[in-house]
Amino acid sequence: MNTLRTLSAALAVASMTSLAHAADPAYFTQTENMRMTRDANGVLLVEMNTNGGPFKFSAKAHEAFVDAFYHISRDRDNKIVILTGKGGQWMGDIDFASFGDVSDPDVWSKVHDEGTQIVENIANIRVPMICAVEGKAWVHTEYCALANVIVAGAGASFNDAPHFAGGIVPGDGIFTTWSYCMGPTRAEALLFDPKPFTAAQAKGYGLVSEVVPDGQAIAKAREIAARYLTKPEVTRRNTRTYFVQPIKLALVQQTGYGLSLEGASAADLVKSMKAAKQ
Repeated sequence: MNTLRTLSAALAVASMTSLAHAADPAYFTQTENMRMTRDANGVLLVEMNTNGGPFKFSAKAHEAFVDAFYHISRDRDNKIVILTGKGGQWMGDIDFASFGDVSDPDVWSKVHDEGTQIVENIANIRVPMICAVEGKAWVHTEYCALANVIVAGAGASFNDAPHFAGGIVPGDGIFTTWSYCMGPTRAEALLFDPKPFTAAQAKGYGLVSEVVPDGQAIAKAREIAARYLTKPEVTRRNTRTYFVQPIKLALVQQTGYGLSLEGASAADLVKSMKAAKQ
């Protein structure tokens, strides 16, 4: 009898575990560079990573993020979204070579389409979004700037490493989002002369909402999420929708054009690099 009870209990636990795993939608595990976990209250934690460590942005991730953010935006079981990185970094590096020959119109056409779709799909997330930053946020901080709140560890730093410093136009939405958060005058100065600025500076500029001790950004984001969850769901959703609308309109108007200009500058950069080798 005891053996039967033990077996019955084990089967019940196994069944509950199976159901819990089955409850996670398929898209949770479809993006190699995103680890997604959702708690019982519907708070979705999205951890960008490369092999479980700090995330190095790549062409593969650029392609996959289009669908990932689309699925996140459509899933009504997501009540709050927290976007962060793994290994003590938000996003500090990029694999330029993975994008191939960006002077090829076919290559850039794909980059252009994905770039516009990613930011539009993030803007289409219709629940409060919090960005939790530790370490370097030097690449694609427009994703973070589309959150309602940015929480940063005291040692975090912000920058736009890939664009003007590398010889190409910052046209992928970073100027649009930084302008909205910090004002166009400051955004232009920072993007024309890119260098890291601290979490405290970012708060002073209006980009970061709260600065916390290092290692506490996610915990603070969860604390903020818990406060949001005390309000009715429709109120939460509609407030995010209302707040994101101005920047969403700006992205639709500007990102496609900006990426076209960026593509032309990337082609010219490749041309000049080839000429220098001759």
